[in-house]
Amino acid sequence: MFNITPLVRNIIIINVVVYLLQNLLQITGLLALWPIGTDFFQPYQFFTYMFAHGGMGHIFFNMLAFASFAPILEHYWGDKRFLIFYLTTGIGAGVIYAGVNYFVGGGGYMVGASGAIYGILMAFGMIFPNMELMLLFPPIPIKAKYMVFIMGFMTYALDGSGRVAHVAHFGGALVAFILISIWRSQGRNRGW
Repeated sequence: MFNITPLVRNIIIINVVVYLLQNLLQITGLLALWPIGTDFFQPYQFFTYMFAHGGMGHIFFNMLAFASFAPILEHYWGDKRFLIFYLTTGIGAGVIYAGVNYFVGGGGYMVGASGAIYGILMAFGMIFPNMELMLLFPPIPIKAKYMVFIMGFMTYALDGSGRVAHVAHFGGALVAFILISIWRSQGRNRGW
């Protein structure tokens, strides 16, 4: 079903191992990204939060989306550029989330790879806009550039808890858009 590339496989394994350790050792509080200015905030959390998850459904759907879209990007960019992209969008999503919460207020701690996943969705939509994907429900083909918006809308529409970090999703997509735009402008000058 999936053509999992080596780096994507390793990132999935890391996420699953961290999730198991979270539950076994009760270390979610150490890994989560806490609001800046609280006693719990530590700068390393901009990195660690994206490998921790809030529940079985959270990690399952994040890793399902990751396994669906990331291998194509890893093939396209290579493993080094893909890893830079993944970490940059994940950390960038965390920085934007923390910054908005610091200045606007609200929001608790955050966990999950969703910011980086939305970065991957944005990249996929920008690089392969006309690639047709098959929706599970309803089973119809849709172009990648529209899939990004549908998945973004679904996150908002299906959030009955109010606990989803929408700012982080937007942040990951925004960082991806900026990073790809920079890489494209550099690529024109270097023949990339």
